[in-house]
Amino acid sequence: MIKRNLFIGGEWIEPEFYQDLYSPFTNEKIAEVPLATIREVDAALESAHNIKRLFKKMPAHKRADILENVVNLIEENREECARLIAMEAAKPIQIARGEVTRTMMTYKFASEEARRMPNEFINMDAAPGGENRVAYTIREPAGVVAAITPFNFPMNLVAHKVGPAIASGNPVVLKPASQTPLSAYFIAELFDKAGLPKGMLNVITGKGSVVGEALVTDSRTSVVTFTGSAEVGIAMRNKAGLKKMTLELGSNSAIIIDEGVNLAEIVDRIVTGCFAFQGQVCISVQRIYVHESIKKDLLKKMKARLEEYILGDPLDDATEMSAMISPEDKDRVLSWIHEAVEEGANVIAGGESEGTMIQPTIVDNVHSKMKVSCEEIFGPVVTVTSFKEWQEAIDYVNDSEYGLQAGVYTENLKRAFYASEELEVGGVMINDFPSFRLDHMPYGGVKKSGMGRAGIKYAIEEMTEMKLVTFKK
Repeated sequence: MIKRNLFIGGEWIEPEFYQDLYSPFTNEKIAEVPLATIREVDAALESAHNIKRLFKKMPAHKRADILENVVNLIEENREECARLIAMEAAKPIQIARGEVTRTMMTYKFASEEARRMPNEFINMDAAPGGENRVAYTIREPAGVVAAITPFNFPMNLVAHKVGPAIASGNPVVLKPASQTPLSAYFIAELFDKAGLPKGMLNVITGKGSVVGEALVTDSRTSVVTFTGSAEVGIAMRNKAGLKKMTLELGSNSAIIIDEGVNLAEIVDRIVTGCFAFQGQVCISVQRIYVHESIKKDLLKKMKARLEEYILGDPLDDATEMSAMISPEDKDRVLSWIHEAVEEGANVIAGGESEGTMIQPTIVDNVHSKMKVSCEEIFGPVVTVTSFKEWQEAIDYVNDSEYGLQAGVYTENLKRAFYASEELEVGGVMINDFPSFRLDHMPYGGVKKSGMGRAGIKYAIEEMTEMKLVTFKK
């Protein structure tokens, strides 16, 4: 069994209290992790605050080298990283290995961006009064970054917050999700080995009402970067005051599939987008809008693929889908399915549980106000609805409080451009599912899906302040 301590000021500090951590798949105890108090949160913030001036002066090439060292250390411990993710999150091991690969790429991008901070020369004589002046802008670290991460990508979403913070010279206090702290603590070990100055990265675990509240409201925090539910994110925004904030919140991502699309070529991709990691992905496919002429064929092909789907132990290489993150989440998803059926929906496949797992589920005959459609289900459930006219499909997608990413499959270039302009989302994936993401691209949403952008270059902009310098000759 694993036992972890708090990581504060570059030291492993024994906490006042521990809490037990259980496997989502077996319900067996797998670790004891810290349950931080306000006093310990204060120590972490003070550690980060005390080093911010010193770290600001560290040359970019040294920050880049530290991040590159972390990439190499993850490579050396690749399988251990994957097994930690699979064990604490019930993420199938093959998908966990993919996350580890992405994590290395994320820190690699952070290392590269550290060497090319976006400073800019300003042509002052473009305006009257600017003659005989030289000016430029520089990006300076904003200060202590409070990074609050979710369970679904416990290593890579940590990298998306810690990587750009370190690259741009900001100290970090990291609060990983309560169910998935082990990979975060392991990354802290690797940063320590990589030569990161003590106090630059602090990792604390505990209740959101204690740790998260303190990180968001404390005056020593300059930046809050949070991934989680819309309700929690909005509450944080209301308490944060003038802090810089990046919020990646909820979604009920949709795909539009036009007439004439070759379903045989895309059905595996779509099924993956719907059910990878039990649908517990912010840009998981939750809503499919398919042209009425091919809806029956799509359902037939998706159902056939699900008959081969392998559910089981996340540490088994053959497993494609495993347990929900908690019994409460499993019960919630099942209740939404049953509620939809009571309101007239049809379950085409799945709809039941197997132990701690939920069968991959397809639902049709839904309306836009059913929870399985209008709220973020964060489970292995997808709704399928037909449309006749292209504008109808666009309107269906936009009829949502969320707007993270959307996918569009069409052979019609005019319709593709129209969708790219009219869809109310942060990213439109033409001829792909909305779950597509590369770790250097801008990523974020509109409406209740949040504010600000992730993606290393864009996250650095969110974590830095622009300063203008002018010289009069």
